[in-house]
Amino acid sequence: MRDLGSRRIAWSLGWSVIAFLYAPLLVMAVFSFNDSDFTGLPFLGFTWRWYSMLLADDRLLESVWNSVYVALGVVGLSTLFGLPAAIALDRFEFPGKRWFGRLVLLPIVLPGVITGVALLLFYMAMHLRLSLYTIMLGQGTGLMCVTITEVTARLRQMGHSVEEAARTMGANEWEVFQKVTLPGVLPALIGAMLISFSISFDEIAVTYLLTGRQNTLPMTLWSLLRREATPEVNAVSTLVIVASVLLIVFGTWLSRRGSGEPVVSPG
Repeated sequence: MRDLGSRRIAWSLGWSVIAFLYAPLLVMAVFSFNDSDFTGLPFLGFTWRWYSMLLADDRLLESVWNSVYVALGVVGLSTLFGLPAAIALDRFEFPGKRWFGRLVLLPIVLPGVITGVALLLFYMAMHLRLSLYTIMLGQGTGLMCVTITEVTARLRQMGHSVEEAARTMGANEWEVFQKVTLPGVLPALIGAMLISFSISFDEIAVTYLLTGRQNTLPMTLWSLLRREATPEVNAVSTLVIVASVLLIVFGTWLSRRGSGEPVVSPG
């Protein structure tokens, strides 16, 4: 009986925490369909007009494109530097490897505000003008750790046996990477890319400090909320949340799919 009571209390507390965290998101989604010019009660009726208005709002559409552009650049940077860093951490030995592994994961520990302030001071010292590219560099620096952690985990699951067998059969290092290593880590790499894209699209702490005249979607929503919260903000926020959840869930599933199974590219 004591175990049953403890289990019920644990489940009750768990669901209470989930409700506390996600109830505001549910309320926001519900009021995005409210046929009222204001966010709040009473609920005057169901409507899709706030979603249709998004397509006619040039400012929001431009900020969405800016966010997509920045997120694609962040994915490219995190993949370009994160993939070789992950391979180096798992496959090679070099002086300072332990400290290198800790330093590349430091952005996970540091608050986004600290990272943003540090990068802003660095850009000011280098006399760089703030723009979408400075946001891209800042977010890419922080999200590189996503690629490193996901790819490193997959490399450790793969082991070294298939790569050693390919070398024994006469394959050079490039052929081993192209036909053994890359196909093996590709699901985890694509999953990390989707997760990085989603996080970059929603990022506001680093973006707020590094943005120039061109605003991303989170910055545009922030400026709108400072004036007036309308159901149009609820609508675009709901779409962003749904897209982010789908990308993260699919990316996480893809990065875990077929884990531990070595893959060899044909040819």
